[in-house]
Amino acid sequence: MMKNGAQNWVFCDGDLPPQGTDPDFIGHEALMMTNVGDEDAEILIDVLFEDKDPETGIKLQLKAKRVVCIRLDRPFGEQQFQIPFGQYALHVKSNVPICAVFGRCDVRQTNLAYYSVHGVSF
Repeated sequence: MMKNGAQNWVFCDGDLPPQGTDPDFIGHEALMMTNVGDEDAEILIDVLFEDKDPETGIKLQLKAKRVVCIRLDRPFGEQQFQIPFGQYALHVKSNVPICAVFGRCDVRQTNLAYYSVHGVSF
């Protein structure tokens, strides 16, 4: 039987870009998660930093057969945690397998870029 997703995801390259000046293209990062299973996912997110202790156990739910996109430049999770500017990494843990991807909209130059990165899953 094929497994749909993983229960642990790590995204190593978090670094919130500045918002920029064009309201149509706001610099940000996002975490997108999909639960293709039949059981709701209980998710815990740890945010690891270069120069301080991690913020651990940020809670959120992802219902079965649903998708969620979390803007990381805004408060998120039950705790409404706000990631500060600077280098960080995410460790996403779920009680059931999910799929996750990390994206960044970088507006620091005229040719803005949006790209997504697949994390390490296990």
